[in-house]
Amino acid sequence: MVGPRLRVWGAAAILALLLPSDPAQARDLVVGVEAIDYLPAYGMRDGQFQGAGRAVLDAFAQAKGHRIIYRPYPVKRLLAELIHGGVDLKFPDSPDWQAAMRQGRSIHYSGPIIAYIDGTVVRRDKLALGVEGIHSIGTVAGFTPYAWSEYLKADKVDLKENPNFEQLLRQVITGRIDGAYVNVAVALTAVDKLADGAGALAYAPDLPHISDSYRLSATTKAADIITEFDAWMAANTKQVQDLVARSGAERGLH
Repeated sequence: MVGPRLRVWGAAAILALLLPSDPAQARDLVVGVEAIDYLPAYGMRDGQFQGAGRAVLDAFAQAKGHRIIYRPYPVKRLLAELIHGGVDLKFPDSPDWQAAMRQGRSIHYSGPIIAYIDGTVVRRDKLALGVEGIHSIGTVAGFTPYAWSEYLKADKVDLKENPNFEQLLRQVITGRIDGAYVNVAVALTAVDKLADGAGALAYAPDLPHISDSYRLSATTKAADIITEFDAWMAANTKQVQDLVARSGAERGLH
């Protein structure tokens, strides 16, 4: 016969399995995100943060019992919000972005979440031009084309900014600029959805580019979340890889 204490213990054990692993540590987390549509990697669309970045962060939050509030900001403003405490965490981030603002700041970064190539997409008829044939490139406003720095400093290439990603790609298609320096997977996905845009642009691997990964960052006040997030990713590698693969966020990388 099962006694009442054993029955109570059994119910408690089952409940513990169903609840987040550390309910006492669960908390509300404000994650600052870029107020742009950069899907499938990440982006704001219809007032909601979407994409592979959200899928991974939501899976982490659900596993640990956290509640995430996504708060969009212009690209140029987001890092300042993290530094001055307007948000707990920032996604995406990289220690190489806006390096001058980071000097002397204690910012903690997660391990790689989504791999990407920032490179130049051009019209197919310009694929063979090489660097000498590129006289103007465009970026989303707030983005820095690091791979093109030496050419920009030497005034060999003009830089044009556009606040709208779709319009940026259209500028390349229509020949207003020679190329767009962008996340390759995002650009190839977006251009296929434009009217008469499918196949119009291609990644030019011979032009300046960089390979890196999007990370989650925090200041000291949420450094423990970065540690927790890294441990969760290490224990759930396949889940994270599957979420990213299903989204197409690493298209063209392999």
